[in-house]
Amino acid sequence: MRIKHLLHQSGLALAIACLTSGSAMAQKGPKWLGDAVFYQIYPSSYMDTDGNGIGDLPGITSKLDYIKSLGVNALWLNPIFESGWFDGGYDVIDYYKVDPRFGTNSDLVTLVNEAHKRGIKVCLDLVAGHTSSECAWFKASAEKDPNGRYSDYFIWLDNISDAEKQEIAARRQEPDPAASTRGRYVEANAPRAKYYEKNFFECQPALNYGFANPDPSHPWEQSVDAPGPQAVRREMRNIMSFWFDKGIDGFRVDMAPSLVKNDPDKKAVSLLWNEMREWKDKNYPECVLISEWSDPAVAIPAGFNIDFMIHFGIKGYPSLFFAKNTPWGRWEKYDYCYFDRSGKGSISEFIDNYTKAYTATKDKGYIAIPSSNHDYQRPNVADRNTLDQLKVAMTFFLTMPGVPFIYYGDEIAMKYQMDLPSKEGSNDRAGTRTPMQWKNNQTAGFSTCMPDKLYFPVDTENGKLTVETQENDPNSMLNFVRQLTALRHSSKALGNDGDWQLLSDVSRPYPMIYQRSFGSETYIIALNPSGQKVSATLSIGPAQPVMLSGKASLNKDKISLHAFTAAIYKTK
Repeated sequence: MRIKHLLHQSGLALAIACLTSGSAMAQKGPKWLGDAVFYQIYPSSYMDTDGNGIGDLPGITSKLDYIKSLGVNALWLNPIFESGWFDGGYDVIDYYKVDPRFGTNSDLVTLVNEAHKRGIKVCLDLVAGHTSSECAWFKASAEKDPNGRYSDYFIWLDNISDAEKQEIAARRQEPDPAASTRGRYVEANAPRAKYYEKNFFECQPALNYGFANPDPSHPWEQSVDAPGPQAVRREMRNIMSFWFDKGIDGFRVDMAPSLVKNDPDKKAVSLLWNEMREWKDKNYPECVLISEWSDPAVAIPAGFNIDFMIHFGIKGYPSLFFAKNTPWGRWEKYDYCYFDRSGKGSISEFIDNYTKAYTATKDKGYIAIPSSNHDYQRPNVADRNTLDQLKVAMTFFLTMPGVPFIYYGDEIAMKYQMDLPSKEGSNDRAGTRTPMQWKNNQTAGFSTCMPDKLYFPVDTENGKLTVETQENDPNSMLNFVRQLTALRHSSKALGNDGDWQLLSDVSRPYPMIYQRSFGSETYIIALNPSGQKVSATLSIGPAQPVMLSGKASLNKDKISLHAFTAAIYKTK
């Protein structure tokens, strides 16, 4: 294998350098990514066709025309594989089988075929780091035979430190030990060994991709080149091949940097993904890899086409959107987020880190700044709850470079519902996984079930936050999003590959003004998410308004924006 040869000859750093300088790494990915606008769907919550209160694949298929109307041309579905449903589908039992709650493998193929007819790509979620403890691989691995096919797919050991034993004891004292992420090991008393390593919950045993720096005194710490870790890599390629061959267009990889253990500088896991990218580009060049890494300057050179900038990893997203009085803002150090009516936020953290990541990756791959996702709150939360406020936020999401990701329901300003009971490991995430709101009835048109059977409750604000109501309102969020995506698709400058430059002064954060350009085409985007009128003096030159939400004026070199205003200008 070429990778092994490089490792043996010149070490890990040289292997990465050789791969990243190759032609495959020099490409940002298939051409379709240059105009991609993604729509993320949490399948349990999108559309229910069998009346059990849980969404399914035929439900998504039935809404493809609506999805296309959004200007969306790519989907990312959260996990749909057979699961124990302890962690929202991220505890996978069988990677080759659609979970019965969603339908069958044939239902997925039908969805893909119907999506492709409409010019829509379909990407799945790959939980690469761990399985469910109910997975057949894990059960076989737990048997006495150390030489079975799956024996080294997981990390087994008979002795752990006293400190780790104390962590296990402390976990047992918690109200629900199975739902605790405390500690690194689980006491299993299996025929194979006494303990196994987990990733998050006890039911999520870590897959064995090896250790970057194995401790010779720990025989269970296998190298990345050992047969077990290499077999796990082959299994992941088999899974991807299985679904690529059925028409799937890519994978978003859950916790992509976490696979190799004892890898603090992420060189070993970067090499792993370089290897996967080289394999994918050779065999499936039109398919994509998307990472949940949230460090684009590392993830994209490691081989991913897209990496997110979200609520963890490099700093910036929280300081824009997570207010102190919201679940994801309560632990942050700042007093006010930027997209807040107070007008007391800052853009410096975001701009500093985004600029560095964008400069390092703009010719290699794409950064995605999603409107929200299944793991954190929506834009409509707490005091950011009016249509004019939310239009300013959505203008930001759909005019920045990289690949946009709209989380289902954000196009109709669905709210994050506070204080919902946890279900299937959702915890505070429950409020962002509520059913899509189609109509003004007791189940929001999501299901024919009784309201108490819904996966989570709905809150349409008397029908205001529904597709049905907003379809016929030219000023609705739904139609505003459609206008934004149409404008983005019409312009190379506003598109995924257009250049970006901040024009306003970081020390005077309101308004935020940036430029998007491609060739001779240039747009200016000005955002004021605060509740006060603001202005800035810039050398913009003649420009005409293209889209406006709120009130704004551009006189010579002075731009003024009233409260909660977003303006897009095209220079002459």
